[in-house]
Amino acid sequence: MKVRVRLFAALRERMGSSDLEIDLPDGAVVGDVYAALSIGDEPPGLLFAVNRTYAERVELLHAGDEVAVIPPVSGGAFVLTEERLTVDVVVDEVRRDEAGAVATFVGTTRRRSRDRDVLYLEYEAYEGMAEQVMGDLAESLKRRHDLCEVAIHHRVGRVEIGDTSVVIAVSSPHRAEALAACREAIDELKVSVPLWKKEVYEGGEEWIGRGS
Repeated sequence: MKVRVRLFAALRERMGSSDLEIDLPDGAVVGDVYAALSIGDEPPGLLFAVNRTYAERVELLHAGDEVAVIPPVSGGAFVLTEERLTVDVVVDEVRRDEAGAVATFVGTTRRRSRDRDVLYLEYEAYEGMAEQVMGDLAESLKRRHDLCEVAIHHRVGRVEIGDTSVVIAVSSPHRAEALAACREAIDELKVSVPLWKKEVYEGGEEWIGRGS
């Protein structure tokens, strides 16, 4: 069967193409895609999306599927993406044997904001810097709390009503620290990370900027 594969950043450069079609045997799963590309050893921290939704490696593929191979950014835990976000993927990044708690925050696009009906949001980021600031934020949280790991995934581009715009996961040996750090993470992300939000509403649009 044939599937479409999309590549980004260093993987795109290594392959020499951002969009290609490959043949896979019937019964192939997401984890088979990278090996079929024959572009060297698989780097740690790769994420995969099937038809614009994050997917596990064991997910069965079908003819005509689009598989995005998403390289890690800042160790894989701090990601900007146009793909839909999946909470389980972010939680898996922070699971550790010593963690007794994983706290999450999921931000979604709401219909009403500032007394007007929102149609959709658009997010823009200073890519490269934004991931680095998210990584710095995670390190600061680790110093202030007894944490195992922190992961942050944030959408860029258009985000529809009801869709997830950001997922934060924090793991810690104890729930109190995990919950406190998760709350601090979203509060600080809004004021420190170079991400901007445009609300497109009935009758107009407005860039909200950081702190929104």
